[in-house]
Amino acid sequence: MINNLIDFYLKSHPVTIGVLALLSIYFIVLNWVFFYRYFSISSWLTKENDSLESLLLGAPSVSDASFLKSFTKTTSNITKEILDLGMLAATKEATKGLSLLSIFASTTPFIGLFGTVVSILDTFTHIGQTTGSMSIISAGVSDALVATASGIFVAIFAYTYHQILKRKSFELISFLQMQCDAVMSKEKKY
Repeated sequence: MINNLIDFYLKSHPVTIGVLALLSIYFIVLNWVFFYRYFSISSWLTKENDSLESLLLGAPSVSDASFLKSFTKTTSNITKEILDLGMLAATKEATKGLSLLSIFASTTPFIGLFGTVVSILDTFTHIGQTTGSMSIISAGVSDALVATASGIFVAIFAYTYHQILKRKSFELISFLQMQCDAVMSKEKKY
């Protein structure tokens, strides 16, 4: 196994090694972003769910742990505009990191493809300098395709993580919207 990795490293073009290093960094970053955002949104979602439940059970306002509390505590007359402002701020906060995951999902296959193309060009250059056989071509192409496979691998995780966080954010915003509606209905009664 180690010998295969060393052999791959020695035969590969420096650009391909650079591409694989970049994709490794992308993979580490996207995992960090995903897990950090996933756990922070999950925690936030629990707080908003508890706040919504207390509102539905008759609480006069959102709980102190709710994101909307900082917008509702500044005035005794809660308006739709104040709650809309809170919703916009919450949407911005809930969707942090999604654009980075989207960029990774869309660019990593192309980064991998770039590494593959450079490696194939390098293989053909070596064939032209020697009496190349099919075994040289197939070995060079198979080594080159590692970069494309790596790019697709990273893209799959980036896209999946993006979709999971997007759904969690939507769920969170829905809880906040329900709280806004509950607060506005209580305001209309008074």
